[in-house]
Amino acid sequence: MARKSTIHRLPAEVKAYIEAMLATGAQTLDELIADLQQRYPAEASAGALPSRSAVHRYGQKLDRRLAAIKASTEAARLIQQHAGDDKDARSEALTAMVQTELFEAILLLQEADEEDADPGERVALLSKAAKNIATLTRSSINLKEFQAKVEAQLINRQRLALTELGERGEIDAATLAKVIGAAYGL
Repeated sequence: MARKSTIHRLPAEVKAYIEAMLATGAQTLDELIADLQQRYPAEASAGALPSRSAVHRYGQKLDRRLAAIKASTEAARLIQQHAGDDKDARSEALTAMVQTELFEAILLLQEADEEDADPGERVALLSKAAKNIATLTRSSINLKEFQAKVEAQLINRQRLALTELGERGEIDAATLAKVIGAAYGL
């Protein structure tokens, strides 16, 4: 099992600073390393600061995570703007995005290289993921049931409205039969 990267072994304050600097892109890698050495001399003298290549690898992973979060946020925003909410389409889309993310997280856990957790931690992570997937699946099933009920209600309302048009004589029986046949496959 590979050892954890030097960034994961840093104190939380130093790791948070590195993440913030990488996320903003305000410095080059060489500038960031020099800044770290000046800002955290105790870690620098102990040889605990990460190398340029370690920061670069960590930055690539962080960029992928930030890009995924940005894409998910943008997708949710677009869904909210464009989806009618009568069938709760936003929840369906968000559930699908979460399912995709959980699936990718499990794949990453299986393929983990330098950040491998010990077997106990790995089992614990998989257990938490399985529990969350079960909850998500129940949520998805409940959402599908809700959508089916809403669709049935809409169909019943449409049928009632069409029947009332026929009863009032606003549409002749032949036209009404054609409309009902086209709309409902009857």
